[in-house]
Amino acid sequence: MTIEEAQHKVDEWIKTYGVRYFSPLTNMAILTEEVGEVARVMARTYGDQSCKPSDECKNLADELADVMWVLMCIANQTGVNLTDAFAKNIEKKTARDCQRHKNNPKLK
Repeated sequence: MTIEEAQHKVDEWIKTYGVRYFSPLTNMAILTEEVGEVARVMARTYGDQSCKPSDECKNLADELADVMWVLMCIANQTGVNLTDAFAKNIEKKTARDCQRHKNNPKLK
């Protein structure tokens, strides 16, 4: 599935099952909450925190998909084509950082 197809699927789902989009500000709050869930899973799975019984069933892939979902909702609501935005962002990073990381002694 392409990013564009995913944005379209989210839009179709919202219109079919979700009645309407939440406001962009509400979606921003939800995005923050979902990123927090990713942080919780990461800290317990790959970091030093131990899992609580309530955290053992958490799935990183599912939490990352939740982040993508809300991100796509925000993009749809604000008229952002994530395919174009992502391509431009890669170009920006390449122009800015093409030698920076290679020349960073901390990364060698």
